Amino acid sequence: MSLSAAEDDSGSEIHIPADIDWHMLDKSKFFLFGAALFSGLSAALYPIVVLKTRQQVSSSQISCFKMSSSIMRYEGLRGFYRGFGTSLMGTIPARALYMGALEVTKSSVGTATVSLGFSDTTATAIASAAAGLSSAMAAQLVWTPIDVVSQRLMVQGYNNSNSSKNVNPNVNSCRYRNGLDAFRKILYADGPKGFYRGFGISILTYAPSNAVWWASYSVAHKLIWGSFGCSMSKKDEGGVIGGSGFRPDSKTLVLVQGLSAAMASGVSALITMPLDTIKTRLQVLDREENGIRKPLTVLQTMRNLVKEGGFTACYRGLGPRWASMSMSATTMVTTYELLKRLSTKSKESLTS
Repeated sequence: MSLSAAEDDSGSEIHIPADIDWHMLDKSKFFLFGAALFSGLSAALYPIVVLKTRQQVSSSQISCFKMSSSIMRYEGLRGFYRGFGTSLMGTIPARALYMGALEVTKSSVGTATVSLGFSDTTATAIASAAAGLSSAMAAQLVWTPIDVVSQRLMVQGYNNSNSSKNVNPNVNSCRYRNGLDAFRKILYADGPKGFYRGFGISILTYAPSNAVWWASYSVAHKLIWGSFGCSMSKKDEGGVIGGSGFRPDSKTLVLVQGLSAAMASGVSALITMPLDTIKTRLQVLDREENGIRKPLTVLQTMRNLVKEGGFTACYRGLGPRWASMSMSATTMVTTYELLKRLSTKSKESLTS
């Protein structure tokens, strides 16, 4: 793919590697390498997810530093990895669904939008948004049950810490030994539907979040190359007939991908944070009615949040979520591009 440089009169072009489409990938390598790479990524970022979840279910605002200190003091390093085993088990099938839906949709919608006469930039943004939407919906079939179990485990140690005065009284009081025990007890108490608590709000959170993220990423990616591409790339005199070309090195490619991902994460986090807070509370908190604990409704969850801290309560955990999304997205997109290049079929396979 070639992008025109900012100055049209220079006749310069920036040559970046062509995008790798679904049909160009060795699917077995793609899913195998993907499982390994993204499992490592999940392990690195999991403590931030625990911080975000505990802030969201807290009855008052608590700083990240205070929350981290409390976890380390009363639970140790293990406290930052509560529910990680369960989360990791869901990573492989969820990522497989996510990546498969993402690539298939992006490829098919991209081809369709270009054939309808849209410009390359518009077609890329539309295809990316559609791909983000479909991949999020596919992945939530696996992620919602995993979220319900892992988040119950994440907040379990919260009741025993020194910050227990900040613990929401509606936090589920059931004790779980591990993910399997949590699965069994949730199934016994709520039936299969208990694992899909908050599924609707999860779709409403992650589907638009992914659509916004991928669309923002594609636009930011093109804007950065168009504005600063020439200054960040090496001159390639033989690259373009009748003009000078620019070819970025691998470090520049990673830098632009990372910066685009961080910008997209900021936009997505701000737009969808209230929905994420409501989703987390729906999956973790209960209400008591005539001595019986029952799930909260969306309306009750929203009412409780506003009562506790007004509209700003919906943004509790924004810092960790933004940081988590930015780091996750930056490493994810660079890892994802590496994964696609590692999984590309040989030229012989493509031509056969």
